[in-house]
Amino acid sequence: MSLNKAPKNNVFYRNQNWIYPRIERGEGIYLIGEDGKRYLDGCSGSAVANIGHGNKEIAEYAKEQIERVAFTHLSRWTVDTIEKAAERIVSWCPEGLAHVYFVSGGSEATETAMKMARQYFVERDGRSSKWKVVSKWYSYHGATIGSLSMTGSIGRRKLYDPLLTNFPKINQFYHYRNPWGAESLEETSILAAKELEAEILRQGPDNVAAFISEPVIGSAAPGAYPEKIYFQMVREICDKYDVLFIMDEVMAGAGRTGKKMASEHFDAKPDILVLAKGLSSGYTPIGVAVCNSEIFNTIMVNGSGNFIHGHTYAGNPLSCGIADKVMEIVERENYIDNCAVQGDYLLEKLQKLYQYPIVGDIRGKGLMIGIEFVKDQKTKMPYDVTDNVKGKITNNCLEEGLVPYPGGGSVDGVRGDHILLAPPINITKDEVDIMYDKLEKAIEKTVKELKAVRP
Repeated sequence: MSLNKAPKNNVFYRNQNWIYPRIERGEGIYLIGEDGKRYLDGCSGSAVANIGHGNKEIAEYAKEQIERVAFTHLSRWTVDTIEKAAERIVSWCPEGLAHVYFVSGGSEATETAMKMARQYFVERDGRSSKWKVVSKWYSYHGATIGSLSMTGSIGRRKLYDPLLTNFPKINQFYHYRNPWGAESLEETSILAAKELEAEILRQGPDNVAAFISEPVIGSAAPGAYPEKIYFQMVREICDKYDVLFIMDEVMAGAGRTGKKMASEHFDAKPDILVLAKGLSSGYTPIGVAVCNSEIFNTIMVNGSGNFIHGHTYAGNPLSCGIADKVMEIVERENYIDNCAVQGDYLLEKLQKLYQYPIVGDIRGKGLMIGIEFVKDQKTKMPYDVTDNVKGKITNNCLEEGLVPYPGGGSVDGVRGDHILLAPPINITKDEVDIMYDKLEKAIEKTVKELKAVRP
């Protein structure tokens, strides 16, 4: 697609260098352009459209709910849809998480968790010094100033660095490019967890309120995950130093990895879990921060009883109702089991892509799979940014009628090309085959364009 920086219309688009095809409608796993071209949504937008597009049951429900009650303010009213959604969300979460704070998206959810952790210690100890949140490089927790302060994606932070809180960062469980030279995922997981303890001690436990982690990395190093021992050690370390553990499941939760929550893969036990994206499958903006009873009771029962936080659309009855309906459909249609089956099938098929010299690493859980591209498979040397490999892959995929989720910076914050594959979790085996064929053709074309030679 050619570039044109001239204004397109009155919309302030995210990237003026991109030509935006106009989508006419969505049907199942496809987006259909106004020219009739069908695009297989291989990333569900951004791991959002879990049950696909154009679901008539959701549309009919939304119409009925809008006619009944579409908006109330959570500071003054409650509605049955809010309470029902909270009950179902809790039933999907790890044991012990029982209280749901509703917001409008993932960035608001992670920032809510940060505030929740801070107020918990203030209410519990009076004037607590605990405020810092330890996070990780090659992570993404949102675009607001607070959530971006916790984010470890250098490219996203650089422009706004003067505005950010300088929260401490440690290394990821990113095995493919682990800094320790670890040979096994288990060794990487152990060493990454040990960094948490070292950083807490470096900062002083009295200053650290929380640690935040994704269970499976999303856009920063898509598909990377640890062994179970990582989150076992994290739980022990957090307990030892009186630090809250926040699990960021904005992208990985709500069935995306073949479990209700990705935490299940690791027997992880967070104090706060944040969720968004697939929670409503994109049919409405929504996000949540779910905390345990210790945090809730400290603030709301034994403390002031007032969480100093809020957004206009927090607990929106329409959004809550739609999210509850989406989760009901996912349960009824066994889409999470389907996600696990089709994810294993896709991951197995993708192994054939190692025949192409630009494919460096393939990893993931369920239908949250990352592919990293390299100039040399043996040395893992990345392409230069000027080679625009992620752009070439994306354009070639789009020409084939496949939408991937491209990203970069996974090597040093600047270099590194990858894509995330995260199709709707109700995708069929035949549709997985179609998706794979389109992807392989795009990669094959990219190899030819780069004139790559297998080392």
